[in-house]
Amino acid sequence: MPDIGLNAYLLVAAAIFSVGLGVVVVRRNAIAVLCGLELILNGAALNFVALNRYTGPVGRVDGQMFAVFIIILAAAEAAIALAILLNLYQMTNTVQIDEADSLRN
Repeated sequence: MPDIGLNAYLLVAAAIFSVGLGVVVVRRNAIAVLCGLELILNGAALNFVALNRYTGPVGRVDGQMFAVFIIILAAAEAAIALAILLNLYQMTNTVQIDEADSLRN
């Protein structure tokens, strides 16, 4: 069974990152933007793991440590963002990003 090369992993990571970036740029729904940010972070984590596997010294887990840190960061970001979105929904009855501007004094 042939081994999957580094280029395949980098291509998948770039596709995941690009889809996430497209969602963040195009969508106005805050939940969709949050999902896009998660895709961006997952694409970056996949890059770290793949590059560490194919270019790093044997036995080093630096890329995996960065990936775990990114996953922890993404979980914290999702929890905080969902709490903010819940408050936004309670005040405006919508989760559209454009409506958050009306909350300023």
